[in-house]
Amino acid sequence: MPDLIAQGTEAQHRWRRPLPEGQEIVLGRLGGVWAVPWDHQVSRRHVALVWDGRRLKVRRLPDAKNPLFLGGREKDRFEIAPGEHFVVGQTVFTLADQRVDVSVDQPAPVQQQSFSAQYLKGVQFRNPDHRIEVLTRLPDVISGAAGDQELFVRLVSMLLAGIPRADAAAVVAAEEVTGDGERGTGDGKRSAGKDDRDQTAENSRHASVSSLPSPLSPRPSHLFSPPAPLVLHWDQRMAIAGNFRPSQGLILESLRQGQSVLHVWRGAAAALPDSYTASDSFDWAFCTPVLGKSCRGWGLYLAGRFNVERSGATPSSDPTDLREDVKFAELVAAMLSSLREMRLLEHRHATLSQFFSPVVLETLADEDPEEVLAPRETEVTVMFCDLRGFSRESERHSGDLLGLLRRVSNALGVMTHHIRAQGGVVGDFQGDAAMGFWGWPLPQKDAVPRACRAALAVRAEFEAAAAFRTGIGIATGPAVAGKIGTVDQVKVTVFGPVVNLAARLEGMTKIIQAPILLDEATAAKVRREVPREAARLRRLANVLPFGLDTPLEISELLPPSAEYPQLADEHLQLYEAALDAFLSGEWSKSFELLHRIPAADQVKDFLVVHIARHNRRPPPDWDAVIPLASK
Repeated sequence: MPDLIAQGTEAQHRWRRPLPEGQEIVLGRLGGVWAVPWDHQVSRRHVALVWDGRRLKVRRLPDAKNPLFLGGREKDRFEIAPGEHFVVGQTVFTLADQRVDVSVDQPAPVQQQSFSAQYLKGVQFRNPDHRIEVLTRLPDVISGAAGDQELFVRLVSMLLAGIPRADAAAVVAAEEVTGDGERGTGDGKRSAGKDDRDQTAENSRHASVSSLPSPLSPRPSHLFSPPAPLVLHWDQRMAIAGNFRPSQGLILESLRQGQSVLHVWRGAAAALPDSYTASDSFDWAFCTPVLGKSCRGWGLYLAGRFNVERSGATPSSDPTDLREDVKFAELVAAMLSSLREMRLLEHRHATLSQFFSPVVLETLADEDPEEVLAPRETEVTVMFCDLRGFSRESERHSGDLLGLLRRVSNALGVMTHHIRAQGGVVGDFQGDAAMGFWGWPLPQKDAVPRACRAALAVRAEFEAAAAFRTGIGIATGPAVAGKIGTVDQVKVTVFGPVVNLAARLEGMTKIIQAPILLDEATAAKVRREVPREAARLRRLANVLPFGLDTPLEISELLPPSAEYPQLADEHLQLYEAALDAFLSGEWSKSFELLHRIPAADQVKDFLVVHIARHNRRPPPDWDAVIPLASK
């Protein structure tokens, strides 16, 4: 597969990209990986290209303002073969058909030099302005790359701009490297990190130089098994030069040591400019490993020739002194690793945010995840929220199940949004219901007020949308929270009787006709901690849930009177008086008080119906508890 090389007037205005066969691509100034942003004479959509397997078909697009030049002549449509080029504005586009092969039979270097990180810190740049200017572009290089392949393209162009003496640059990777600096790509092995580099610096406070009879010193086979290095992307300044053959031995030695390694094959005196041919080797090459888990097994490979003057290169009394270039590659590698690690963490945070609430993520960032997520007993406030009318909607939209799923997902999104907004943890989904809880992973003294705010916000949003109604149950008590499950699958949730109680309360909302029900422990905290300007409370009844042996006092959570004027404070006082009369056996009085509450209040009907069913007289064994006949 041939490559198209774009080169502007500046060294950094360059890229090299493989051409897909049979696919039309568009060159332009803006947008996409084929953009030429540095040349304002290139229109937004300027040239259409198609590689047919033998030749590149080039066509000027109607929106292009400036002409195409082939051999110095204007042409709107033409074909070129590998080795030929055309011009748009001030940018030359060259079709190059070259191969890149990692060479296992490179001649033995006359010199191998390893550079510790500590040693390179003492190397001073003679022309720091240019190097720093190139380095400042690295964050944009990484953030602007849609994927790793685009990152490699941009990175290689940046290396050639930052190291003018290099004729070729590549991003390489070893599939596996074992030994002193254990690394790998995708094999789960430890990458050589800061500790390794510090130890190397301690052992060698200066660059080590040796004349070698072979590219690699002998090593026990059980410590080092040479893998097959990969060239992830490469480029060289001479577009029609020969094939690129980076040294396998050099790459493996650098990645094994976890530090930059330089090979010199020919000295400056023997390397005359006119001795270069398309098949000739480079005079020198070095490889700098990119340490860190985010770039596991990557290396930066640079190669070039001595006695070649290049624009931007700083003159040196010793043309074989490449320490500044190695240091620049080290800085690029270090910044690349750090920025990639940051980007990886951001991506991981964004992914985890779908599963964990912000309060969990913040705790995980500061503490050991295993310790944070380990199950432990704590007091929590649990909220169950269920959709009403889901079965009816399912029947109505049985022919559009995907549409129904979207509606339910949006409804569940309302629940989870308000749970998370109030610092809660989304613990589970059960069909059309969501469960959230407060009080973990960190204790929350205001867990009940948070849960109440979330419940009222969910109620208000559903009432405003009028798509679904909702029932919410809230209970407070001890539970086990954390990573709960089996050896095969786990989830972050909460377990214990308080969870079942919240679910029972949510189920009772259908019977009581109250949107939000609380248990006694939660209601007691609401009275102490939640002002009436934020929420109101109505004690409803003592009930015996179906299948249980212990009675339960239930209360209703209501919006403040300013938000829910349909039920005024005096109506709540009437209900409380009616409930006291009901519990004491004065059912006629209770019945009369309940009828003074607006008819729109369906909650009062729970007591009204029970009193009427018994002809306004409590049974002989009346214990102030209403047994429920179903869940």
